[in-house]
Amino acid sequence: MRKGPQTLNAGGVPPGLAARTLAVHLVAGVLMEARPLEQVLAQCATSSQLAALQPRDRALARAIAATVLRRQGELEHVLKAFLERPLPANQGRLWPILLTGAAQLVCLGMPPHAVVDLAVEATRRDRGARRFAKLVNAVLRRVAERGPELLTREDATRLNIPDWLWRRWSRSYGPELARHVAQASLREAALDISIKAGGDSAAAWAERLGGRALATGSVRLTHHGRIEDLPGYVEGAWWVQDAAAALVAAATGDVAGKSVADLCAAPGGKTAALAAAH
Repeated sequence: MRKGPQTLNAGGVPPGLAARTLAVHLVAGVLMEARPLEQVLAQCATSSQLAALQPRDRALARAIAATVLRRQGELEHVLKAFLERPLPANQGRLWPILLTGAAQLVCLGMPPHAVVDLAVEATRRDRGARRFAKLVNAVLRRVAERGPELLTREDATRLNIPDWLWRRWSRSYGPELARHVAQASLREAALDISIKAGGDSAAAWAERLGGRALATGSVRLTHHGRIEDLPGYVEGAWWVQDAAAALVAAATGDVAGKSVADLCAAPGGKTAALAAAH
């Protein structure tokens, strides 16, 4: 694999590195600090450096991080096939760098030369991992060449589910249904939104956001980036609410003048839907 010259932007950063650095930060926040992905992403948004990223770069970083977390078992299986010995404890963010690089190569089909170059550059800029730059280069080159082939011989679903969870699902639901549950858990859940009354129709918002209008009146998005970046979010033209939850407000009917108890409300989406409807 030939390595071409890197082009730097005005800030001396190779194009694409900021998005990959954010992806590494997100993965490290989850795997090394045990924090939820959306919490880490929200905290990153308050950083002036990361907030300056283009929406497409933030979406790319989130997609890479989500792929790592969803398919971690497969990625670890591939990486360990090319690591001659266990990594030392004091490694900085080496493991998140390798995971995000492997995810781009094996799962997302990104150009190998760019992925490897940017991963090596990210390693060099990480104080704890910089001494492993040559290792990152060698391992990810092998992943690019042989990683996809390795996975064709494996049960991908089984690799991505921890043993204890697989056993529990199998006992509770039986092996066949447990596999269906496992496969569903590896797909990103759709995002349902409820449309504010008095504005554009659900069909209009579905077309604008690239989703589809459901018979219940909700709009379902199967592909989306950061929710806060979607059109209509800032204006409050819609709010995130599962289609099943939205049915409650529709089925309740006219509640004007009545008292309503929204039990276990967090954050009170059904109450908001009832208030918006009346």
